[in-house]
Amino acid sequence: MKVLYVSQYFPPEMGAPSARVHELSKYWVRLGHEVTVLTGFPNHPTGEVPTEYKKKMKKLVISEEVDGIKVIRTWLYPIPNRKAYERILNYGSFFISAAIAGSFIKKPDVIIATSPPLLVGLSGYWVSLIKGVPFVFEVRDLWPESVAATEMLKRDSISIRLLDNIASFLYRKCNKIAVVTEAIRDNLIRNRGIQSHKIMVVENGVETNLFSPYFHRNVIKGQLGLERKFIVSYIGTIGVSHALEVVLEVAKVLKNKIENLIFLIVGEGAEKERLIRIKEEQKLSNVVFFDKQPKERVPLFINASDVCLVLLKKTEIFKTVLPSKMLEFMSCGRPIILGVDGQAKKILEEANCGIYVEPENIEALSRLICRFYENSLLRKELGDNGRDYILKRFSREKKASEYLNLLEDLVQNG
Repeated sequence: MKVLYVSQYFPPEMGAPSARVHELSKYWVRLGHEVTVLTGFPNHPTGEVPTEYKKKMKKLVISEEVDGIKVIRTWLYPIPNRKAYERILNYGSFFISAAIAGSFIKKPDVIIATSPPLLVGLSGYWVSLIKGVPFVFEVRDLWPESVAATEMLKRDSISIRLLDNIASFLYRKCNKIAVVTEAIRDNLIRNRGIQSHKIMVVENGVETNLFSPYFHRNVIKGQLGLERKFIVSYIGTIGVSHALEVVLEVAKVLKNKIENLIFLIVGEGAEKERLIRIKEEQKLSNVVFFDKQPKERVPLFINASDVCLVLLKKTEIFKTVLPSKMLEFMSCGRPIILGVDGQAKKILEEANCGIYVEPENIEALSRLICRFYENSLLRKELGDNGRDYILKRFSREKKASEYLNLLEDLVQNG
């Protein structure tokens, strides 16, 4: 089978979207299928194009091979992912160039376009019309609902209404909708009136060999210059939706209560510079920032952690999500403090791999960190439970196989 996967993000860019596309495609190629990924030149989230791609970008479109995957990179406007107009320029430029470049790609058997950004779906739909093949609209987060929830755009703004119309159009026109959680599926059925048979659930998975427990964690702490520290980490995108100012507030509360406590924040995103300014202004010596890390180094930071944080803003729409970082922490056998209600909380309780805390509740989060600090047996038990649960349910290989079966059924039976 020939698969065309349209995604604005792909390695060397970090994050869940690029990892999902890369790892699924890699498994499909190993199984003998032909996969082409149509993507942009790497620049997310800083707007900086890596040196090795700057000259290539002048060609507008290039082709390369990554792990047996044919990767076609098309021009976009590289700009930091901070303000609304910056996102519009970045997303809009990729939408146009991907639609044009995709029109000249050899006809596949099926096209997947992964969202957000929502405009990627329009690129995929256009190419599916040109090629006359089935179109799968992949929904990792609900847009524009998630954008409205973060208050980046006003709920009654023209932009939100436009995005809502685009989403409705794509839901109608695609052959199948692939969602990453049952909660998103239920939301689409309840709020959009979409028939259940049109939606297929393909959960995120984890590379369990890469994200695995390390047994010499104190050595890793030493390598990071954090010997004898109790590390509470947040590792991932530092965005508006993640409510990370709460972490700084908790750091202030616990600064004089737990002497060897360190809050480790690893990653990039729109909120990073602001949070660093707050840390410096308030002289929070118990907060340490690291820049984003290559994928192969991320497990080092996870394993150095005594507890891992999974946080989002307190809003109804985030009850539909299952953050991929949570699965990676579980796969490394680390206990979790989860500040996300709904689908993620359900998985946490099924796996018994951590403890839920009300999102954005500074006092409750402070108490829970103290509890974990005092109870090493609890940390080990919850961490071990998480690793066992991932091996049984969320390996990337298992999820790739499930997705492939659904795509083959669509191609064969329409």
